[in-house]
Amino acid sequence: QVQLVESGGGLVQPGGSLRLSCVASGFTVDHFAIGWFRQAPGAEREGVSCISSKDDSSWYADSVKGRFTISRDNAKNTVYLQMGSLKPEDTAVYSCAAGPPITTCEAVPYASWGQGTQVTISA
Repeated sequence: QVQLVESGGGLVQPGGSLRLSCVASGFTVDHFAIGWFRQAPGAEREGVSCISSKDDSSWYADSVKGRFTISRDNAKNTVYLQMGSLKPEDTAVYSCAAGPPITTCEAVPYASWGQGTQVTISA
């Protein structure tokens, strides 16, 4: 059974950092594209970052470039999202998802989703 479980969210002051984890079971993360998405209250879900299994290439939304870093630990079957220089507008529920590595990771049709973890940036 494919399962994704996110953790690492919390309340952080502006300028702070968090590392989110996405632990996979039922499949190996190095054979799938893994994406991080977020959804703020009243807003549509948006892609934040993703990593490809084909060539380890990654993609970032313009709003997080230079502040967030995605990485994968195959031994732990986990994908991380290191978030820094956090801003109030980063507040959202962050979810990870897995999809077939059929194209660049930002265009993959993600089919398996985790439940999400809340990230709140506030003073």
